[in-house]
Amino acid sequence: MIEEKKQDKSEKPCCGIIMPISSIDGCDEQHWVEVMNIISESIEEAGFHAKLVSYTDEATVIQKTIIQNLYENPIVVCDVSGKNPNVMFELGMRLAFDKPTIIIKDYQTSYSFDTSPIEHLEYPRDLRFSKIVVFKKDLKDKIKATYKRSNEDPNYTAFLKHFGKITAAKLDSTELSKEDFIITELQELKKIMIRQELTKTKRTPSAVTLRKSTTSNGPGKIIDTEMEMRRRIHEQLLYSSQNMALSDLTSENFKEWVYTQIVSSKSFGEYFTNQAEISATFNRIFSEYIDRFLEKK
Repeated sequence: MIEEKKQDKSEKPCCGIIMPISSIDGCDEQHWVEVMNIISESIEEAGFHAKLVSYTDEATVIQKTIIQNLYENPIVVCDVSGKNPNVMFELGMRLAFDKPTIIIKDYQTSYSFDTSPIEHLEYPRDLRFSKIVVFKKDLKDKIKATYKRSNEDPNYTAFLKHFGKITAAKLDSTELSKEDFIITELQELKKIMIRQELTKTKRTPSAVTLRKSTTSNGPGKIIDTEMEMRRRIHEQLLYSSQNMALSDLTSENFKEWVYTQIVSSKSFGEYFTNQAEISATFNRIFSEYIDRFLEKK
């Protein structure tokens, strides 16, 4: 049973959130910020810790984080409003794992054929207060009831029951040496970077703090400075560390060289303008990567 009293976030089970975070179907970023606050409040009131499935406390490839959270989160709330392609894809993966999932949408969004057998909780797109109050209570009750049933009913299934006897997908785990781990992470990041460069895909901000920056391309560009610094550090490690000894990676000379390469980048000023912020963010994230490498030793 989920206790109603306040708990530390680390003690609460996690309820993942899948939802749009960028403009779509006439709704801007601020609209989705407000929707996420509404969803998060219902989740917290139900006794869970709310977190986007794309969020992680570790330095890792974001696609891995999403898949891992989709598989491991004990329950997930998915907002299909606007039918964002990334949202629909992540929902499909979650349902393939046959884990507890609650689908919500606004009144303007039509039902999708494949997920129409699943109950959808609805809310007004204009976020009218009186109706949102009712929606939040319904969502809180639905989260608690779904989680309880999934734990107590051995035959519980979130979705696959509608299509006969089907075995849910699982994730395999593999142990890697520190060398294989580093090489695998760097190679996968390189593939992602190349693919993004070729397709000119707009990067989606994660759940860390977003800020607006005025650049030569125009005002109001959404910038995720945390992820941008991680990307740049990881990129330098990708091209510099594969043939280096671990002792060289931990040297101050190498650290200074990486810092110089990053801050001298032509577009760097679009993301960071405060020198103290640059230095503090770099030192923290760079140390995280090196500590992880040492732990694998």
